[in-house]
Amino acid sequence: MSALFEPYTLRSLVIPNRVWMAPMCQYSAEPVGPNAGVATDWHFAHLAARAVGGTGLVLAEATAVSPEGRISPADLGIWNDTQVAALRRITDFIKGQGSVPGIQLAHAGRKASTAAPWMGGGPVGADAHGWTPVAPSPLPFDDGHPVPHELTVDEIQGVVSGFREAARRALDAGFQVVEVHGAHGYLIGQFLSPHSNRRDDEYGGSFENRIRFALQVVDAVREVWPEELPVLFRISATDWLTENDEDEREGWTVDETVRLARELQAHGVDLLDVSSGGNAPRARIETGPGYQVPFAERVKAETSLPVAAVGLITDPQQAEKIITEGRADAVLLGRELLRSPSWAQHAARELGGEVHKPDQYLSAV
Repeated sequence: MSALFEPYTLRSLVIPNRVWMAPMCQYSAEPVGPNAGVATDWHFAHLAARAVGGTGLVLAEATAVSPEGRISPADLGIWNDTQVAALRRITDFIKGQGSVPGIQLAHAGRKASTAAPWMGGGPVGADAHGWTPVAPSPLPFDDGHPVPHELTVDEIQGVVSGFREAARRALDAGFQVVEVHGAHGYLIGQFLSPHSNRRDDEYGGSFENRIRFALQVVDAVREVWPEELPVLFRISATDWLTENDEDEREGWTVDETVRLARELQAHGVDLLDVSSGGNAPRARIETGPGYQVPFAERVKAETSLPVAAVGLITDPQQAEKIITEGRADAVLLGRELLRSPSWAQHAARELGGEVHKPDQYLSAV
């Protein structure tokens, strides 16, 4: 039996295999009006195809807990019941294919109010349905980006409440896994890193203060998420900043990721989804096949928190080796699943594993 296709249990939830779909924004929702942030036929087709293809856990894209938490005006949201109804149609289908539906809850912070990547990805103003972003400190993400509004303590608590209500709606929408997005330079990651957090109150300065918001969000999600279902947390293990960078501000480090992993586990997180980067636009990132796996491996070696690895994992043998060598408990595929929605089925054939196959497609087996 292939290790990649062994079931994996988190709390009482059994995920049928270790091939998981990473959240990937589609920028395909209506930006304004009664259907703002509502999942469309595109989202259904995108997520359903990966479930049909045998992916064990299908994680929906970064879904905003409030309108101003969207990365772009065309992002998915989960701040109202209309959005819930559209998502329930998707989760019902994913479960019907034997896969597990998950959702990533997110707030973009200072990286909000931008255009879709194929439209340049830069900041957009009110004329393109944009808004003023918020952040822990009034530091723009990059040249040409607006200075964000610095959140007050009361406003921070409002965002925490937004995550709580979003988790409640995610459960109502039929999701079985919820992931808190603390990576890629979005709001939670902005609080974590001294590169973007210059506060001098209880949310800034020391490591304990910078992780406070993340832990409060996790606590809020856990308040409403069933005890028997898992909570994941996505982290950027490093900002990839060094002392030789032009920007001399210190960044978030792998050492801090290991420390945070222990705290997250104590607050009810069941698995750490380990990515990197996104908070410093000119950081030099050394990419290559499996380039982020060592970060997941270190967390797994130095804590008891399960981990998933992500980042240029494209080959079945490569993925199998990550699991069999104990470097991670699962792998998340992003672009490779865009290229090949049935990657899990192809990998199962190559590795001798078993994976769900829809009756309608049995003639192709």
